[in-house]
Amino acid sequence: MFCIIRSPGLEAGRNAIMTLLQRILRTLRSARPARRLFHFDDTLLASLHTLARREQRTEEEIAEDLLHLGLAQRNASEARIRAWLSLSPRQQQVTALACLGCTNRQIAARLHLSPETIKVHLRSARLKFGAQSKVELQRILSDWDFSEWR
Repeated sequence: MFCIIRSPGLEAGRNAIMTLLQRILRTLRSARPARRLFHFDDTLLASLHTLARREQRTEEEIAEDLLHLGLAQRNASEARIRAWLSLSPRQQQVTALACLGCTNRQIAARLHLSPETIKVHLRSARLKFGAQSKVELQRILSDWDFSEWR
């Protein structure tokens, strides 16, 4: 048989600790993340100021949005490079020719392959780039220079 003894001093101590922990948690939740300092040259600073004034926002808001956008673009670019490197050399060749505007038949004739084989290579490339169609694959890679593949 167990007997629980309640002590007013013990209860008060627990309450004090709980109150302190609750205050610490509130403080941590409300604390703003540390600000980072960036150095801008005069031209960039003037552009940031002009853009902020035009959009009627603070320079800090504009800089934060631009940083997020830049990081998102960089991540997307790195993902495209990883997808490209995951293609076989033949899939890269077929994809490059497709992005240059060649039809499947033209690619097949040039590479001495069947149009069905070209479809298979393009399907693999589309899957790796997350594209639903050849046109979407071309759009995803539209800023790449495939002129050496001509």
